[in-house]
Amino acid sequence: MLRVLKGSAKNATQPGLGYPMSIAGPLNGILVLDLTRVLAGPFCTMVLGDLGARVIKVEAIGTGDDSRAYGPHINGKSAYFMSVNRGKESIALDLKAPPDRVIFEKLLERADVVIENFRAGTMERLGYGFEALHPRFPKLIYAACSGFGHTGPLRERPAYDMVVQGMGGVMSLTGHPGGPPTRVGTSIGDLTAGLFTAIGINSALYRRTVSGEGMKVDVAMLDCQVAFLENALARYFATGDVPGPLGARHPTIAPFQCFTTKDGYIVIAAGNDQLFHKLCGALGAPELVNDARFLTNAARNKNVAALTEEIEACLKSAPTRDWIARIERAGVPCGPINNVEQVLAEPQIGARNMIVHTEDPVAGEVRMAGNPIKLSAYEDPPQRPHAPDLDEQRAAILCELGL
Repeated sequence: MLRVLKGSAKNATQPGLGYPMSIAGPLNGILVLDLTRVLAGPFCTMVLGDLGARVIKVEAIGTGDDSRAYGPHINGKSAYFMSVNRGKESIALDLKAPPDRVIFEKLLERADVVIENFRAGTMERLGYGFEALHPRFPKLIYAACSGFGHTGPLRERPAYDMVVQGMGGVMSLTGHPGGPPTRVGTSIGDLTAGLFTAIGINSALYRRTVSGEGMKVDVAMLDCQVAFLENALARYFATGDVPGPLGARHPTIAPFQCFTTKDGYIVIAAGNDQLFHKLCGALGAPELVNDARFLTNAARNKNVAALTEEIEACLKSAPTRDWIARIERAGVPCGPINNVEQVLAEPQIGARNMIVHTEDPVAGEVRMAGNPIKLSAYEDPPQRPHAPDLDEQRAAILCELGL
């Protein structure tokens, strides 16, 4: 049966030409043309795909998405690429070549969203910038996810995750006092930009239901890092002091940090006076409640070094597991410091279906992070369609377009 370019919740899992359609979700019927590569853009379109959109990757001929070459590899296929491109389709096009431009413009006629993460001006030079496309395809939503956005003096500069983590102030807040600048352990520069772009696209889709018209969504990775500075900005604006790294503790709440136990570490987050009192009881140190140094959060924060010493003197008498059980019984938020293997062993992660798998014809079973957005009207399947090989769906797409 010939697969159509628009899906629906009713037939969202029905196969066409040997390739599964989008999973059932609220974005069934939405077609996304994905010109992005590496992480920020592909992460955004993976989120849209997990919500039911059909995503067609338009890739460079010969090489495709840069991340296809990134390790580690499973039977020659990039685990990096597969982890953020599940369930998508691939067609390789040269947007400078007239025959391929015909194909691309046929796709634009049917698309709801086109997303790219080139430097500002690249799509304009190809004749496919928003100003050129909007008059021809007024319902099309044009999303750009770039390092510095489409305005401002840096708009034409390239950027990667670590560049914007550094420029956006995040690295200056990460690590321990006196230590060197430290990258956040995950690609927060890319991932935040991908999430903000997905939010912008969904907002534009909603507005289109009212106005009937598409719009441009312009998201800069650097802007997203500034937006995520949250408390650091508030502290600077309030005091004029430049925030720096604090290690594993909150800058304004205490006790709200990582502590040393007999055999490891524990995170304790006592975010108010009542929780602090409960914590003191669980620690067997009720005298701390009436200690003048710790009477209020402001006092505890001022005397955080002394408070840490007092709490760790208690915690070093027993292993982490025992303290977690005791502190949880008292109703105080706490938890272990898990490595990746330990995260995967957490029963809560399994219960929430946060590890899903695909069955790749070459790599075999590939496990990856699931969709954290749980929707009551739709199932959250544990198996997802595999990531495409470069140009894998070309014949099927051309057939659909009548070419």
